[in-house]
Amino acid sequence: MDNRPIGILDSGIGGMTIAAAVNRLLPHERIVFFGDTAHHPYGDKTRHAIAHFCERIVEFLLSHNCKLILIACNSASAAAYGHLMKKFGHQIPILNVIDPIVDWVIEQDRFRNIGVLGTKATVTSRVYAQKFARLAPDLKVIQKATPLLAPMIEEGFFNNNISRTVINSYLSDTKLQNIDGLILACTHYPLIKAEIMEYYSGKVEVIDSTDVIAQEVSNRLEVSSSFADADVAIPDQHFYVSDFTTSFQKATQIFFGRSLKLEEKLIWE
Repeated sequence: MDNRPIGILDSGIGGMTIAAAVNRLLPHERIVFFGDTAHHPYGDKTRHAIAHFCERIVEFLLSHNCKLILIACNSASAAAYGHLMKKFGHQIPILNVIDPIVDWVIEQDRFRNIGVLGTKATVTSRVYAQKFARLAPDLKVIQKATPLLAPMIEEGFFNNNISRTVINSYLSDTKLQNIDGLILACTHYPLIKAEIMEYYSGKVEVIDSTDVIAQEVSNRLEVSSSFADADVAIPDQHFYVSDFTTSFQKATQIFFGRSLKLEEKLIWE
C-alpha cells in the first residue's frame, strides 16, 4: 500500500476531465492537481517555454511527495515529456496522455485512417504522426489544429449553436472526411464529444482518451503495488492553480463535474 498522492499537471484546468476519470476509477487515491492558469494556454507556446513551466510544476508536485505524476495535457505531453523524463524519471514514474491512446488505437486493429484534433502545439509537434509511423506504419494519420475549441469550451460554449458552428467548420475540412477514427487530442474536447459524434452521424468512431488514461494510471500503480489503502476514509483532493480567477473557479464544475476549491500557488516567485 502507498497512500502518497497522485500528481496531475495541466496547462490550465482542462486536465480535470482526466483527473475526474482517475477519481472515478480510483476513488481511494489522493490527487494533487496543478493547473498552470497563469501561462494558459500552452497550445501557442514554444517547446522551451512549456518544458520550463512543466519542470517547475513537477518540482512542486515532488514537494508534495507524489508517487506518480501524470501530464494531463496533450501540448505538455508533446513538448515536455522527454525533458521531464530526463530530469525526473529516475525519481518518480511520469506518464503522458499520448502513449496510452496511441497504444490503445493500435491494439484495436480496426482503424485504417485516423484523425487527430488538437492544439497548434500538439499538431505542430507531429508527435501522434511520428508515434503511429513507428508503431503502425500502415495507419494513415490526418492531423488538424483546432485552436478555437479549448477557449470556446472554457467560456461554456458547448452543446449550443455557437459550438456546433465552430465544430462543423473545423470538421468540414476535406482531409477529415475519409477517416474511420478521430482522436480527441486535447483534454477539453471530451466535453464536445457528443457534438462531434453528431457531425459524423456514427460513421466515425470518436475516441475520448480520458478512461484509457485513467486505466493506464491504475495499471502503473498495480505493477508497483502502489495502490492506496482502500480501508481508509475517502481522501481529500487538492487543486492548485498558478493564477486564480472566478472564471476558472466556475469552470471546475464544467471539467470535474462538481465545484472544487482552487488554491492559488505562485511557484515562479
